[in-house]
Amino acid sequence: MKTLLRIVEGISVVLIFALIGARIMGFNPKGPRPGLWLSGSLVTSPVKDWSFVDNYPTIEVQTNSWYLIPHSVTIWCVSYQNNLYLQAFGRTWKQNIARDPHVRIKIGNQLYDRTVSPITDTSEFSGVAQNMTKKYPSWKPLKPSEIDLGIFLRIANN
Repeated sequence: MKTLLRIVEGISVVLIFALIGARIMGFNPKGPRPGLWLSGSLVTSPVKDWSFVDNYPTIEVQTNSWYLIPHSVTIWCVSYQNNLYLQAFGRTWKQNIARDPHVRIKIGNQLYDRTVSPITDTSEFSGVAQNMTKKYPSWKPLKPSEIDLGIFLRIANN
């Protein structure tokens, strides 16, 4: 029994140090593999024009999980009328956003703490979808019967 207790203690210590190391150094997502904390330089000033994101094929988004460890993913994004929009595919991070809309976005090496909200306007949706088609030729435009306004999230300029 004492041996089992020592093994559990050893594993716990290793896990704690691994989480501390990941927190300090970050654990960014890579391709389809999700990550934990994003690392980079925090930008606190408002962004008036997000069109610079169109130069980046993907960005990274960190959400707050219910179990208090961040969850980050690599996603597509596009600008439309100087706003930033995220393509909201994927289950886990969308559930996190539904519970807590505060996110950390990594574009290049810059981090932005922002809030997201789903698109509810069909004309805004159409403009974002059109820009998605221009930026990502493999992205298939949706038919009117397939439109789900929650597929895109707008970034608030906090």
